[in-house]
Amino acid sequence: MDYVRSPEWPAATGGPTANDAATRYGGAAVPAPAAARPVPPPPPAYRPPAASGAPGRRPSTGAPVPVKILVAGGFGVGKTTTVGSISEIAPLTTEAEMTIAGIGVDDPGADSPKTTTTVAMDFGCVTIDRSLKLYLFGTPGQARFGFMWDDLARGALGALVVVDSARLDDCFPAIDFFERAGVPFAVGVNAFDGRLELDLPSIRWALAIDEQVPLVQFDARDRFSVRDALLVVLDRALDRATRDRSA
Repeated sequence: MDYVRSPEWPAATGGPTANDAATRYGGAAVPAPAAARPVPPPPPAYRPPAASGAPGRRPSTGAPVPVKILVAGGFGVGKTTTVGSISEIAPLTTEAEMTIAGIGVDDPGADSPKTTTTVAMDFGCVTIDRSLKLYLFGTPGQARFGFMWDDLARGALGALVVVDSARLDDCFPAIDFFERAGVPFAVGVNAFDGRLELDLPSIRWALAIDEQVPLVQFDARDRFSVRDALLVVLDRALDRATRDRSA
């Protein structure tokens, strides 16, 4: 098909010019003047969106900031339980069965049902919010594994020293270690069976810790209680960092 003729138009003869305006309507066809095409305005200059938050704060890239926290203390005070209660992944533990070779060396206490012990470390993690993720490292409590503490403490932002109020003597090495290392720490008194042998002021006096060191009661089996204790550690570490920066 070479062309299509509209049924509303009369047949025209005379070649291609028969269908022009001059032939059909009479008069000479006057070409319309070409209208000047308007020039569109230039696009606005690109301006990057303003960063949210306080001035000078690095905008979030979507990945939380990793923070290393130690969970330390004496033997059998609840460090492994603390890490396992709050970790959002299956915690990595290095528990080994206690044998008769440990009698007189590892003393979990007369009323403790503990049958295993940490021989290296515990590991777990928990996301606080979209900008912060804690990586928890539980230290071994026995003195013979003390050589590992220096490596575990490297790069740590702070520490939670877990204390059994019935066995305060076992936590002195951990407190002395973090005081010498200059690592900010908080002391968390694990409430076994929901009770303490001593009240918190008496425990502070017995441990001879500075008033600036936070001392809190928590339950190592309760996720939210552990969370609150870790937030105290973060607050203590932030306060130390702020004071060091202003000094």
